[in-house]
Amino acid sequence: MVKKRRQRSSKTKSKKKQEFYHQPRKMPGTIIIDENAESSSMYLIEYNLTEVIYQPIKTPEECSNFLDKTSISWIDVRGLGTEDILQKMGVVFDLHPLVLEDVINVVERPKIEEHEGQLVIIVRMVIPKKNDGFHSEQVSMILGENYLLTLQEEPEHDCFSPVRLRIRYNKGIIRKRGVDYLVYALLDAIIDGFFPVLEMYGERIEDLESEAIFNPSRETLQKIYRIRRELLQLRRSIWPQRNVINSLIRDSNELISDEVRIYLRDCYDHTVQVMDMVETYRELSSSLMDVYLSAVGNKMNEIMKVLTVVSSIFIPLTFIAGIYGMNFNTQKSPYNMPELNWYWGYPLCLTLMVIIAISLLVFFWKRGWLENSSTIKHD
Repeated sequence: MVKKRRQRSSKTKSKKKQEFYHQPRKMPGTIIIDENAESSSMYLIEYNLTEVIYQPIKTPEECSNFLDKTSISWIDVRGLGTEDILQKMGVVFDLHPLVLEDVINVVERPKIEEHEGQLVIIVRMVIPKKNDGFHSEQVSMILGENYLLTLQEEPEHDCFSPVRLRIRYNKGIIRKRGVDYLVYALLDAIIDGFFPVLEMYGERIEDLESEAIFNPSRETLQKIYRIRRELLQLRRSIWPQRNVINSLIRDSNELISDEVRIYLRDCYDHTVQVMDMVETYRELSSSLMDVYLSAVGNKMNEIMKVLTVVSSIFIPLTFIAGIYGMNFNTQKSPYNMPELNWYWGYPLCLTLMVIIAISLLVFFWKRGWLENSSTIKHD
């Protein structure tokens, strides 16, 4: 199956990180390691009802010791930049080459696949940035009988801290349930991670609406395009994840219990809620373009109105100045501008011009033509 590469830019330390589709004409199962990807590190959380173990894993071979235990083992791989570790992980967990390819080539569409004794779940996770926007990365989950293997793009960004704390301090029922409940808890954390991002976009859209009305500029237009593009990326992240969670609920799989499916329904409801919010904000951001164009049009109308008023005032003044600028010789005829010989002719002419200008301003003001129709009181 031939797929094309594409790139997206995001910051990884001081370098630009790139994400690729599978290269054309490559054999199925080919692994492409991004040169800017973070080196892989492995961590274990092993728990049961009475105890929990949290420790780093030095070599992938150690993971084989956790697969046959009765306790729940969560092996978390953070970073996809060490090919040797990833290849050995595939051997230890008996991952199909195509599964390993989908996990490492991190632009897969969120999906769910069943393999022998395993359930592969690929989703997108978003984390809000400090200044603006959000960080998006792929999270892959391989669910086994009593273990869960997760693989994340980067070690520094995830929203699983609340789940880790619940396991460590035995909060809630997570340590009383099986590994399928752990999958639900992680999926729920990923979906809930969209809400802070959407809240941020709600505030940005509100501020941008005020800016588009009261102070529209070229930068405002750039902000509108950027926020529409980012919301489209959010939509592409959350839309297919609804199908993933729906498949977990509806498809019969022995690794997912009926009790956990009830919890997944709540997760599905949150997904639909996120989708509705994304669509609402996309519509609002699209309407911002109309607001911006309307504000710019009103601003232009005000400028043209001022120029028209100024031109209207100077039309009679130019007429008077033009007449008395012709300088007809009064000695030839008494009808040739006798005002040119008046002692007070020049002051009277200027006074007449001032009276005409003031009269026109008063007339325009009484008709309401001098008011700024684009001025709106800002609460």
